Amino acid sequence: MSQSASSGPDLSHYPGGEELYRLRHSAAHVLATAVTELFPDVKVAGGPPVDGGFYYDFAKATPFTPEDLEKIEARMREIVALDQKFEYAEATREEAAQIWKDEKYKLHFLSVIPDGAKVTTYRNGNFLDLCRGPHVESTGKLKAFKLTHFAGAYWLGSEKNEMLQRIYGTAFASQADLDAHLQRIEESLKRDHRKLGRELDLFSIHEEVGAGLVHWHPKLGMVRHMLESFWKEEHLKGGYQLVYTPHISSEKLYEISGHLQNYGDIMYAPMQVDEQAFRVKPMNCPNHIMIYNSRKHSYRELPIRFAELGTVYRYERSGVLHGMERVRGFTQDDSHIFCTPDQLQSEIEGVLKLMHKLLSTCGYEYHCYLATRPADKYIGSDAEWDFATNALRQALETAGLPYEIDEGGGAFYAPKIDVKLKDALGREWQCPTIQVDLNLPKRFGVYFTGPDGQDHEVIMLHRALYGSLERFVGIFIEHTGGEFPVWVAPTQAMIVPVNPKALEYAEQTAEMLRAAGVRVEVDARDEKLGAKIRDGELQKVPYLIVVGPRDIEAGTCAPRRKGQGDLGTMPREQIVERIREEIRTRAH
Repeated sequence: MSQSASSGPDLSHYPGGEELYRLRHSAAHVLATAVTELFPDVKVAGGPPVDGGFYYDFAKATPFTPEDLEKIEARMREIVALDQKFEYAEATREEAAQIWKDEKYKLHFLSVIPDGAKVTTYRNGNFLDLCRGPHVESTGKLKAFKLTHFAGAYWLGSEKNEMLQRIYGTAFASQADLDAHLQRIEESLKRDHRKLGRELDLFSIHEEVGAGLVHWHPKLGMVRHMLESFWKEEHLKGGYQLVYTPHISSEKLYEISGHLQNYGDIMYAPMQVDEQAFRVKPMNCPNHIMIYNSRKHSYRELPIRFAELGTVYRYERSGVLHGMERVRGFTQDDSHIFCTPDQLQSEIEGVLKLMHKLLSTCGYEYHCYLATRPADKYIGSDAEWDFATNALRQALETAGLPYEIDEGGGAFYAPKIDVKLKDALGREWQCPTIQVDLNLPKRFGVYFTGPDGQDHEVIMLHRALYGSLERFVGIFIEHTGGEFPVWVAPTQAMIVPVNPKALEYAEQTAEMLRAAGVRVEVDARDEKLGAKIRDGELQKVPYLIVVGPRDIEAGTCAPRRKGQGDLGTMPREQIVERIREEIRTRAH
């Protein structure tokens, strides 16, 4: 594989556990074996198991083709049938350097093995690789695997390096598990937000404007508006105050905050304004501190909760950009709470309660992770870290939320709670985060006046509950498959007249719905009824309401609910009330 040392990799967090890791690790080696046998001139880089499967990177003069993938998988099955043993061995650094003297990728991996660590290798058949293991006993143990696709990948993940070719695959303990996984992949491709974005006319990204910069089309603009309105409504109920801050700031602000020193690689280059360097903002927190520090605050005013749907810009490598889910310009539902130490735990509890309201309304289950102090490179005293970590832990336990410990996963400035959403396909997505900050209050001198008349340092809580609107909505498109709940759907109902004689009645029905606050359209095209219904289904409109000449005298209609089918003939007032109730309750 890639790197070797005296101890193997930490498998405690690998999804599926050690057995699945061994299978996929072994399958990766079989992949590399097959490729080197079929394409002797190829150079092998590295390839670990990853969540959901495995990959291997190769340097090859010509691109792999789909036909190549079929040949490679067929050869892998032959290697499995040979039941080759995975043989462990150790070597000196000098011996390993001689073995791979013409392999620059292997020589790189050899160079980063810590001094004093063992150089370990694994062999199956004629394929030998630097590797820490673990593996299954032999290739014959691999019963269920599949190569899925290939893509380009920069060597060591850097755009400054050459492009390699990466082959992806997956492996499971049984064919039934593999078939279920492949079915999930097929469903995820159908739900891909980029595909649905084109089909439903939701958003676009334009090369002329720039990669990672999203244009929200009217339909998705309405989805965003409804999510933002819900967000604002709940925050105002929770005692938050809405603020708005500039999109650019003097570079001095980010020198004080430490962002320039610690996150300069993701910030865009400065622009000169009146002989002073300015930056487009990568974070909202320094600006919220500016608002807080614009005057003195008494302990009686705390907690103060600022909330902003603030757009920020961060440089992401082009290779990691992914539709709406990984972008360069995005809007965070950012909030910062300024409180006393005694208020910290209750404020975290309030954030968790608000988070639950937002996520459950959007139909998500979720799981929390408590990320603790890094082993090194952190600021603040151990006592401060213990205090902040305990406040987060107690808030989770008071809220009754199950959580896992992410040991050492905290930011350099404080512990945090990371929250992963589970979508309709069972995939997890990191979105909300809640962070205690031990850094910025010191850097900016953020104080409150205590009962003793003295200045005391504020406790600052960062939190984003959608995360970013771009990422959240991209995930939401896939979670719903583009079939948005009625309360956020761009068009909530489509009136479909059977023929021109019912057109006037259709318009009257639409007016009834609009008066009730429903977003409605009339399909007045000169098309057959079946075609209109099919088009409405393809556009995933929640309610298609068919009206014909017989309905005019009776005051009725024939609604169809997406996912439920024909609801039968009913009075118009009844369908209006049904849709209103779905909107009112924000049913999902």
